[in-house]
Amino acid sequence: MASKAAYKRLTKEYLAIQKSPPPFITARPLESNILEWHYVIRGPPDTPYHNGWYWGKLIFPSDYPFKPPSIRMSTPSGRFQTDTRLCLTMSDFHPSSWNPSWSVATILNGLLSFMVTDETTTGSIKTNDAEKRIYAARSHKFNTSSTKFRGKGSPLSITESPSFFI
Repeated sequence: MASKAAYKRLTKEYLAIQKSPPPFITARPLESNILEWHYVIRGPPDTPYHNGWYWGKLIFPSDYPFKPPSIRMSTPSGRFQTDTRLCLTMSDFHPSSWNPSWSVATILNGLLSFMVTDETTTGSIKTNDAEKRIYAARSHKFNTSSTKFRGKGSPLSITESPSFFI
């Protein structure tokens, strides 16, 4: 259960991200749990991820913003292991590096920036650009075949929220 501070902060961040979404990123919390956010990163042009849709989630601790979230990616990308906690500066792997002024948008921009590099970390995998392009081409089908991605009540439900991916 979210603390009062976490609930207030995440509500504020949701309004901010709706008003001014970061490029290539869409995110929102579950209606039933503000501590679980789902995101989709659209692969930027001039990267092997171009035209890919990369779905994942952020799990915030109840005492956010004083502690960092865990970060996972569900869509195979050729960059990260699926459904595995990712070791990034802004994740729960590095609580001593966490800055409470960082927001959901900051976290997801950081994830996207790390995604397009070749740095290794816990949860990353090594593939070449051709393999990443294959994953990008398959990403939409992977996501839409997942009941968690498109299921009724899902924050990513295409049938309930068609504008989510526009």
